[in-house]
Amino acid sequence: MPIDVLVCDQLPVVRNGISAILASEEGIRVIDSTDSGIHAMMIARTRRPHVIITSLDLVGISGLEMVKRLHEEKFSPAPQVVAFTMDDSDEVISAVLHAGVTGLLVKEVDRAELVSAVHSAAQGQMMLAPRVAERLVNWFRRQDSRPEGQLQPVAAALTPRERQVLSLIAKGLSTEQVAIDLAIGIATVRTHVYRLRNKLELKDRAQLVSFAYRSGVMQMSASAR
Repeated sequence: MPIDVLVCDQLPVVRNGISAILASEEGIRVIDSTDSGIHAMMIARTRRPHVIITSLDLVGISGLEMVKRLHEEKFSPAPQVVAFTMDDSDEVISAVLHAGVTGLLVKEVDRAELVSAVHSAAQGQMMLAPRVAERLVNWFRRQDSRPEGQLQPVAAALTPRERQVLSLIAKGLSTEQVAIDLAIGIATVRTHVYRLRNKLELKDRAQLVSFAYRSGVMQMSASAR
């Protein structure tokens, strides 16, 4: 079954360019495109795309606001959102990840990276542009003033296995890869992820990744090696 994609951007040249690239790829079907955040919401309700590729700059409401509203509507199944932006500041990256996107790219993204992001998103796997990932790591290093080995209280309350699962998710491993790495079943990994989201009151994997870096879990994981 092809991956149905909705493309959103204010500029026709960008919208049409992305649509043309994706439409030429086997296994991907561009079902519509729009410059409007409100129109994108309507398309998501009626045509149920698997993946939404969106700029943060849209007519009516921003791409960021659209992502937040999509989560509030609790679509089932929910479309996975890959956002792209020219602004890779710490504030924008943090806001987009907390909104619940599955991928974050920059507008200079190349064809292979764009196509890979669509396939990853369709499988529920996080993908960050290398420049974005570098910014995230630099932000983490600047923000992390905790003594080595010290966790935020909420992270310290997690079980050792939950912290293991969380750190592997934050490294970008899929559910199947986490299961192999820890020699446990896929269903067990999914149970751990479900419990982590409930304990931490987080919506999705993107927010789990952000929490892992902010809370000291990744620092603890690195020092344990």
